[in-house]
Amino acid sequence: MKLSIVILNYNVRHFLELCLRSVSKSISNIDAEIIVVDNHSEDDSCDMVKTLFPDVKLIANTENLGFSKGNNVGVAQAQGEYLCILNPDTVVAEDTFERLLEFAETKTQLGAIGCKLINGAGLFLPESKRNIPYVKASVKKMLGNPSEYYATHLQANAIGKVDILVGAFMFLKRQVYNKVGGFDEDYFMYGEDIDLSYRILKAGYKNYYLGSLTVVHFKGESTLKDKNYAKRFFGAMQIFYSKHFKSNRFFDMFVWLGIKMAYFFRRIRAEKSKSVNQYIFVSNKMDDRIQQNLSGSVKLQTQPEKYSNGTEVIFNGNTMSYKSIIKTMEQNFEKEKEVTYKILPNNSNFIVGSDDGFSRGEVIMLN
Repeated sequence: MKLSIVILNYNVRHFLELCLRSVSKSISNIDAEIIVVDNHSEDDSCDMVKTLFPDVKLIANTENLGFSKGNNVGVAQAQGEYLCILNPDTVVAEDTFERLLEFAETKTQLGAIGCKLINGAGLFLPESKRNIPYVKASVKKMLGNPSEYYATHLQANAIGKVDILVGAFMFLKRQVYNKVGGFDEDYFMYGEDIDLSYRILKAGYKNYYLGSLTVVHFKGESTLKDKNYAKRFFGAMQIFYSKHFKSNRFFDMFVWLGIKMAYFFRRIRAEKSKSVNQYIFVSNKMDDRIQQNLSGSVKLQTQPEKYSNGTEVIFNGNTMSYKSIIKTMEQNFEKEKEVTYKILPNNSNFIVGSDDGFSRGEVIMLN
């Protein structure tokens, strides 16, 4: 088998369904398997997978094992030459994995590959490519200056070597994953992708950023940025430093103090309220369910175009490719415009989307 895609899920049933719809299309020409590891969700995620995706290998944990251990459980049952560690709140294009495999086959000493991630509003996510988080860079980032933390030597659309990738989307050979020991289970959540990327580099492999390939990461669905976020993140960074950069007592005190200061001064971003002036349904025909379940009038549009401020765009996954949906979101992003997006997945009865990475996404059932 060529590829195993491991998706760790926790209470994001509708985003998981959208993810699986897009992934299923992306592996139609590849000898591949999908493994969903559910970390004891309280919603009907497992029942949905069993009913709608009977070919997916489902591992239903009886407790929340966290990110690292949950993914390691999935990888332990993987058969593919290559792995993709994928968040459930992502959307891939129909050719995503074909292009990744083609790129991977051209590289020697290949470590992990990441891609360009955008959020649910089309905004590029800079954590797609990062530098090794040495103490100075990390503390500055925590205090609001990320200039040394992110890999700014590569443009968002560029292709090149990079140190650190993000766990929402990591593509690598299963042999490499196993050789370096997979995700370190000392991390429950956050920091494990930094740790794995760094250990891959230390083992002599090369990590790559493929900016020509775009994936939507709604961000904030699997883990809300609540009051515990900073504590968990900084705690994970403490684990990372103690494992890889421990040198002396003064150094440890500097790290501890920097993390505490960052936690104290960190400002929590307030959720934004939005105002929708018009709804656009991008499809070759109107779906009456859309009109019936939205509070305002819906305009049909057969082809995507530039959208004005206050527009909410709904893409029909039954008539549009996921690649064209992703491209439209990416190309329409403008900082000064309030344009939001939702997707009607193919063969589904809901629309779903997320306007930013700090609040829970919105799901609207279509009756």
